Amino acid sequence: MKIKLQHFNELDGVRAIAALMVMFFHFFKEFTATDKLLVLIQKVAIFGQTGVSLFFVLSGFLITRILINTKSTPNFFYNFYLRRTVRIFPLYYLFLIIYFFVVPALEHTQIVPFNEQIYFWVYLQNIGMTFNWNLSGPNHYWSLAVEEHFYMIWPLLVYYLSKKGIKIAIFGIIIMALITRILLINNGYGVFYFTFARVDELALGALLAIWEINERLKSENSKKFLLLALTALVPTILLWTVTGGKGLDIIQITKFILLALCYLGLIGWLITVNETNIIKKSLKHKWLSYTGKISYGLYVYHPLCFMLIKRHLQPDNILLYFVLCFVSAFILASMSYYLFESKFLHFKKYFEYNTSKQTV
Repeated sequence: MKIKLQHFNELDGVRAIAALMVMFFHFFKEFTATDKLLVLIQKVAIFGQTGVSLFFVLSGFLITRILINTKSTPNFFYNFYLRRTVRIFPLYYLFLIIYFFVVPALEHTQIVPFNEQIYFWVYLQNIGMTFNWNLSGPNHYWSLAVEEHFYMIWPLLVYYLSKKGIKIAIFGIIIMALITRILLINNGYGVFYFTFARVDELALGALLAIWEINERLKSENSKKFLLLALTALVPTILLWTVTGGKGLDIIQITKFILLALCYLGLIGWLITVNETNIIKKSLKHKWLSYTGKISYGLYVYHPLCFMLIKRHLQPDNILLYFVLCFVSAFILASMSYYLFESKFLHFKKYFEYNTSKQTV
């Protein structure tokens, strides 16, 4: 019998919001604003970079609930890693080919030396960015490396540990991340990129999956999740405003865990709140659901779209520039999903979690 978990449609909308937040941040950070309205928009857009934290918490939750519910099935590791492979690797490596070889060929520019791009091919770009190695490539790929490192190790822990052991591991990871940020506090952006400095956000998402197994994601707990989100939101906004989102002081140690708690509370609230709630219903809108479906492509392609439009079209009107950037990203991500990614997703049916087979 095929294992089928409950699908939370509202989380497709959350995934869409996370992608749009990052896109807004990357678009508006390029401007030196003088207009008062644009200055205000930029101040709001800076919070868009926290969309990565939202991705991390959401991924930690979704992946862990899959792992916990399928760990007793035959060929558990085989199925999990191959399902991840057909979802992540094709687009990941296609974009690297486009970035490192196709674009330079079309623009008649020099190809990045292989010794500078190799880190991106083996998911070590965030490590290189942390310690200032000699590398060059799509910088936004750092977060994909963090998630891939998590996917490599976390299934092993979930498989071999009891539910109590998983909880202990989660809190151990949170403590490890805090210590890592203390050690890297003088390393500038190292706090931002390093796997061990950000993995607590994924771990908190995993904790939410444990709560689901323990049947704590019930409607009677929705107010508790909302309170958690709001309680974490206030100091998060204050710290983010004070540090400009990239401060190099001791505040960096607590900023990411506060963000994760805020988004954990938000996701927990969305799952448990009444179906008639207007926010929950809005997140299930067809457009947001579609955006969530292509969000991986949006995240991967949008910096290249923004760069090429700026370089070759150079629109003077910021509204026109915005429309061109976002429309091109949506078109490219949509084409990629239906013409390329979906061809590989088709293979997932060969790696189903099935309880009817005999364990080998």
